[in-house]
Amino acid sequence: MFPFQVNESIVINLIQPQERDELYTLIDENRMHLREWLLWVDKRQSPEDLDPVIEMWKQNYEDQNGIDAGLWFDGKLVGMIALHYIDWKNKVTSIGYFLAASAEGQGIITKSITRLLDVLFNEMKLNRVIIQCAETNLKSRSIPERVGFINEGISREAQWLHDHYENIVTYSMLSSDWNR
Repeated sequence: MFPFQVNESIVINLIQPQERDELYTLIDENRMHLREWLLWVDKRQSPEDLDPVIEMWKQNYEDQNGIDAGLWFDGKLVGMIALHYIDWKNKVTSIGYFLAASAEGQGIITKSITRLLDVLFNEMKLNRVIIQCAETNLKSRSIPERVGFINEGISREAQWLHDHYENIVTYSMLSSDWNR
C-alpha cells in the first residue's frame, strides 16, 4: 500500500526511523501552530523523543492496528495522516491529521482523505470512518464537512486541552454514503 500516491504532488508514506529528524523539524517549526489542538506536541522536545513513537507506529501497522503516515507535498514532509485503532470486528476506524501552517489552504488533507476513503471502503472493506475535531477548530472541521461526512453531534467538554475543556464534534462517513 505504501508509498501511496494521492496525486502527482501528494504522497502518503510510513515514517521511517531515518526520517525522524525531518519529522521533528516539522513539529518543532510548527510547535505553536500544532499545540493549540494537539497535546502530544509538548511531549516531543527532541528528535530522540520520536524513536519509541516511530517504533510504535511500525508495530501498529504490522499488527494491522492502525496507520500513522507522513504527508509529502512536492517531495517535502508537510504533515501526517493517521488511521487510529482499526476495529476489524465492526469495520470502523478514525482518521486524524495535522499539517504545517505553510502547507494549509492547498487541499492536501482533503485530497488525501478523499483518496484514502476509496481504499478504506472499497479495498479494506471498512464500513464506518470517523473524524473528531474540537468544536472551535474550524479549519479542521471544514475538512470532513467538505468531503461529505455527516455531523453526528457534539460531546460536551470531552477533551482537556492545556487549561480548559473542549467540546468534540464527531463526523462519520459510511461505506453506503461513499459508494452512492
